[in-house]
Amino acid sequence: VTNGGKTTLAQKLKKMLPNCDIMSQDDFFKPESEVETDERGFKLYDVLDALYMDEMVESILSWMKSPASSGVVTEKPQNTRDNLKNTDDVYILIVEGFLLYNYEPLNELWNRRYFLTLPYEECKRRRSTRVYQPADTPGYFDGHVWPMYLKYKRELEENASNVVYLDGTKSQEELLSFVYSDIIQELKKLKG
Repeated sequence: VTNGGKTTLAQKLKKMLPNCDIMSQDDFFKPESEVETDERGFKLYDVLDALYMDEMVESILSWMKSPASSGVVTEKPQNTRDNLKNTDDVYILIVEGFLLYNYEPLNELWNRRYFLTLPYEECKRRRSTRVYQPADTPGYFDGHVWPMYLKYKRELEENASNVVYLDGTKSQEELLSFVYSDIIQELKKLKG
């Protein structure tokens, strides 16, 4: 969901996990001139066609082939509250974005999937505090952003498995603690 805390969570996890890097779907938006406009004049940014998804897949695959040479920061995590020994050869890529699980070529790449949710009122409130380029036009949230979120969330619920839904109204600390612990468990399984 837009303004659900995806980027904040990813950045905090990066500081806590060994050999961790982040890739953001926002970096793959097409230029405004290539984004379709609907009959109401809304730029259709909240759809897969507004993104260079093939380039994103290629970037992820490239990172996976050679994570050590990707520029990933290999400094020791700030917080080592769990046993993170023997993880020097494990590299973690956090991919954050709003339409990741609705693009089939990506679905075979995930070890873990997290999906932040927000109720309508909270999402709209948070969205109203952000400045976008280009700026949201009047009615854009209700006319495009929220309907597209509901559409893609429905598709996700019908087609994707192993998705952990997270309540974006919970505190950042609570969300961070849960996801961090879950990733540590996944690392232990992979190192098994």
